[in-house]
Amino acid sequence: MTDPTSALYLGMISGTSADGIDVAIARFHDAGDGRPPRAEPLFGRTYAWAPDLRARIVDLGQHAPSMTLDEIGELDARLGDAFADAAERAIRDSGVDHAEIGAIGSHGQTLRHRPHGPHAFTLQLGDASRIVERTGVRTVADFRRRDVAAGGHGAPLLPALHAALLSAPGEDRAVLNLGGIANLTLLPAGDPAGVRGFDTGPANGLMDAWCLRHVGAGFDRDGAFAAAGRVDAALLDRLLDEPWFALPPPKSTGRDQFHLGWVDARRSGAESPADVQATLLALSVRTIADALRATLPAAARVIACGGGVHNPVLMRALAEALPGATVESTAAHGLDPDHVEALGFAWLARQTVLGRAGNLPGVTGARGPRVLGAIHQA
Repeated sequence: MTDPTSALYLGMISGTSADGIDVAIARFHDAGDGRPPRAEPLFGRTYAWAPDLRARIVDLGQHAPSMTLDEIGELDARLGDAFADAAERAIRDSGVDHAEIGAIGSHGQTLRHRPHGPHAFTLQLGDASRIVERTGVRTVADFRRRDVAAGGHGAPLLPALHAALLSAPGEDRAVLNLGGIANLTLLPAGDPAGVRGFDTGPANGLMDAWCLRHVGAGFDRDGAFAAAGRVDAALLDRLLDEPWFALPPPKSTGRDQFHLGWVDARRSGAESPADVQATLLALSVRTIADALRATLPAAARVIACGGGVHNPVLMRALAEALPGATVESTAAHGLDPDHVEALGFAWLARQTVLGRAGNLPGVTGARGPRVLGAIHQA
C-alpha cells in the first residue's frame, strides 16, 4: 500500500453555486515543526453536472420543498454516482494510477446548513460508498458534521491550508473565496495563531439565481448583466438590513438562507432586472469589504479564488471598495482559483487518514481540534 504520508490525494467539491464538480489531485509535503504541509498541485478540472441534476440541486437551494425519504435516498445515490464519475474521469484524465492515491476526499453537495440551535446540523449528500465501489479508492466524506457536533459551525474548513499556502511573514493578508457564498480567511503577518475565517454572506449565489431567472443563463458572464444596470440604493439598504450581517464571527451561512425568496421579500417590485443584478453585486462587495475592514483593517493583499474571480465587474468593484489593498487571484501565487477548494478537501482527506485534526477551533467555534470525516475503506 502507498505510504499515506507521501501518497497523492484527490479532493472533490461542488459548492453552493453548484456549477460543477471541482476535482484536484495533489501531493503534500510535511514541513515539520508542527507547521502545515506544503501542497504540490498536480491536476485540476471541473466536471459539469447533468443538467437535470443541477436544476434539482439549485431548486432545493432556492426553495424549501418537502422531500420524501425515497426522494432524499435517490438524490443521495445520484449525487454519489456523479461524484464517483468525476473522480474516475479525473484519474483517467490526469494519467494517475489508482494505486498512487492514498484517499479521495469528497465534500459532497450541501443541501442544508443550520449550525445554530440545540439540534444544529449540516447536511451534505453524495453517497461515499458509491465512490469507493466505483473507484476502488479509500474515500473520506462527511467532513463538517464532527465539527458541528463539537459546537462549531462546520465551516470554513480551509483556513489552515490557506495559511500554509498563502501567508507572508511581513504582510497582513486575506484569502477570499468567491463561491455561491463568500468567505474570508484572515492571515495576520507573523501570527500563525491569529488565523481566523468566516462567511461574509452572498458572493455569486444570488447573482447566479437572478441571472438564471431573467436571462436564462446560469451565471453572469463577464458581469455584463450587472454592468447594464445601476445600483438601487434603497434596495441595497433593505438587503443590508439583514441581521445576519451584523453577527460576529464565527459564522457561516448558505443558499438556504440567502436565496431569491429573501431578495423578493425586500424588493419594491419596480426595479428593473439589470438594476437588481447590479445591486446584488454591490451587496456582495459591500458585505465583504465591511467584514474585512472590521476584522483585519490593515490587510495589504486580498487573494481571491472561486468562480467570482472570473467576473471582472465584481473584481474591479472589490478593488475600488478596498483601496488600501491589492486585490488579485490565487493564480498570482501559482494556485488555480477554480480548484483551491478541491485542493483543500484533498488535504483534509490526508489529515483524516493520518489521524490529524482538520478544523481550527478559533475559526469554526468548535470546542477543540477534531479529526474530521468518516473513512470508507476500499
